Amino acid sequence: MAHDVQHYNLDQKFDFTGALKKTVFTVLGIGAVLLVIGIIMSMFGGHHEGAAEAEGHAFHWYERLYANLWINNVYFTGIAIVGVFFFAIQYAAQAGWSTAILRVMLSMGSWLPIAGVLLIATFFVANHSLFHWTHSYLFDTTSPEYDSIIDGKGAFFYWPMEKGTFPVFYIVRMFLFFGFWVFFFKKFQQFTYNEDQIGGTATWYKLRSWSAYFLVFFAVSSSIAAWDWVMSIDTHWFSTLFGWYVFSSWFVSGLAVITLLTIFLKGLGYLEMVNENHVHDLGKFVFGFTIFWTYLWFSQFLLIYYANIPEESVYFVERLTSDIYGPYIFVNLAINFVLPFLLLMTRDSKRHGVFLKLVCTLIVVGHWVDFFLMVQPGTLGHNGGVGLMEVGMFLVYGASFIFVVLTALAKGNLIPKNHPMLEESYHHHI
Repeated sequence: MAHDVQHYNLDQKFDFTGALKKTVFTVLGIGAVLLVIGIIMSMFGGHHEGAAEAEGHAFHWYERLYANLWINNVYFTGIAIVGVFFFAIQYAAQAGWSTAILRVMLSMGSWLPIAGVLLIATFFVANHSLFHWTHSYLFDTTSPEYDSIIDGKGAFFYWPMEKGTFPVFYIVRMFLFFGFWVFFFKKFQQFTYNEDQIGGTATWYKLRSWSAYFLVFFAVSSSIAAWDWVMSIDTHWFSTLFGWYVFSSWFVSGLAVITLLTIFLKGLGYLEMVNENHVHDLGKFVFGFTIFWTYLWFSQFLLIYYANIPEESVYFVERLTSDIYGPYIFVNLAINFVLPFLLLMTRDSKRHGVFLKLVCTLIVVGHWVDFFLMVQPGTLGHNGGVGLMEVGMFLVYGASFIFVVLTALAKGNLIPKNHPMLEESYHHHI
């Protein structure tokens, strides 16, 4: 190891103290209480029953619970896989500036095994409440509710079995994606911690190769996951850039979490090698990909608006004309574009933790709103909204995610001490 970095503690480990755990569990407890109160209010409120029956079915409180489970499962799965994705990018691009925070990125992948179990379990329990295409009568040509459009898409969900039975192809893809994501995460984890023991460049070259394989798989799997888990909720509707759109929302959220974790650890006295130049780079990523998300949002909206084709425009019409969801369209744009754009426009704001903590916290909440708008209108219709159930579920998932990530960080060195580009990260200046 080069002499210049020796005065840093390269064997530094994060201490997940009892006080920190208490804080995390307090947030989780508050979320659980709000969630329970929200469920009770939904069970006995009954104020949406009439609207639901007018739409042709009776609304049940657990449908809202299922929708919230799905929103948070998909959202936090995306944040977790983006941590692994950004880690892999650093190796594939042979980047050196980020060496000191590689373990922060990778730690987010610790949520993936839990995310896989939760998402798959939720689908098996709640598929009929979440996905219209799971109803067998839609594929029965003798049924008055036969839907030729959904029938035409049936093979994508059910092949090789009969449509309307068990969605084998859909389930196989879900297991395949999580299986490979967790596999690559474990491989990266194994290689990077082995590097601490053996040194040299052999491990770095292996990680670079494995990262390239992962990025190819991620490019395909993340788009198809977006079609499966989100776009298929509105089965008649489609968008050719929806995979990119969901990825951009995931990516900005993941970058925000990486930035918050880095500033948090830095504030506790860890990651001494990380300076304002590293923070500035993270701020630039957050700023730049906030604009990228906005570009995709506007591109999708403008083309559909301009073409004015009913089967495409219905997606935005049902959201913009709704008293429940309409206001959140503008909240979504304000939190995820206007505020980050204005607050992070200057160079100095991207180098100071106060601005980044504010903006990144807004982004984490704002992109949850983005997924809320993608999921609830198609699953709950006029029975949706943001209430105690939504806030409570978000806090429960957020606290659980943070607990898992911080636990993973505490298991090994924070700094990859034998990384061949550690010296470059130490001298990083912009």
